[in-house]
Amino acid sequence: MPTFRRAADYSTIRHISEQIQIRLYGRGWMARWAHRWGWHRPIQAVEHALTLPGDGRPRPPLRLVFASDLHAGPTTHPQVLAEACAAIRAARPDLLLLGGDFVSLEARHIDALAPLLGAIPAPLGRFAVLGNHDLWADDFPIRRALAAAGIPVLLNQAAQLAAPYEHVWVCGLDDPTTGRPDADRALASAAGTRIVLMHSPEGLASIEARRFDLALCGHTHGGQIALPSGRPLRVPAGRYNRRYPHGRFTLAPPAHRTLIVSRGVGYGGLPIRLGAPPDIICCTIRWRDAGGER
Repeated sequence: MPTFRRAADYSTIRHISEQIQIRLYGRGWMARWAHRWGWHRPIQAVEHALTLPGDGRPRPPLRLVFASDLHAGPTTHPQVLAEACAAIRAARPDLLLLGGDFVSLEARHIDALAPLLGAIPAPLGRFAVLGNHDLWADDFPIRRALAAAGIPVLLNQAAQLAAPYEHVWVCGLDDPTTGRPDADRALASAAGTRIVLMHSPEGLASIEARRFDLALCGHTHGGQIALPSGRPLRVPAGRYNRRYPHGRFTLAPPAHRTLIVSRGVGYGGLPIRLGAPPDIICCTIRWRDAGGER
């Protein structure tokens, strides 16, 4: 089977490190132990109400759900993934967006996760981007499994929603640190409301000067271990990761640009979260035009 590892930073040292991790806990004993002892925290559904630009026509609200960093593999118990999918389903999304890092260490873990995600009803579609762990693990089998589950991966591409939301475009950006992000391609065809789907806040380096209305990402895990105030003890390297570790932010200039950073669902490195509970993001979007507000 061909592989298309595109991670620019996939070094020999990382490969050796991953092989050691696979041999130490690749069978999932750490996840089983953490789940048994309650170290896998309940998933929070974080609600946001947003008003985005419309096109002058009255339209009903749009229900969008975003989930990221599921990390199927030896540090995330399968029950966590099942509970995340149940939480997404319970949120009743019109549109489901997925922010990457579907697996940890080995691409084979997508085989159990993709059908769970593909079974979630989302009338306006399900779309995904890839994360650094997906690229380290080889993206081809991950993309193939997601596509078979009805989840296209947007690699610097835009997808237009169906009526009555044909003015909305989902613009998917390749992973900012290990992929090849191309904001010009991702946004080129999106003439209306732009919802940018990216893996990490570092994607802002590519789209910072361009028009968009909402950007959704994960990657940071909210630090995974944070102080009681929610301040992370450590976040992944990067200027934007440090500035926007989790939560909702208004970016300016220009005005009316919103960034929402999820803490993600799964567990990377260690199967522990302290002060940074896993979450999914639920957005009810209304339109700035008076006729669409209902």
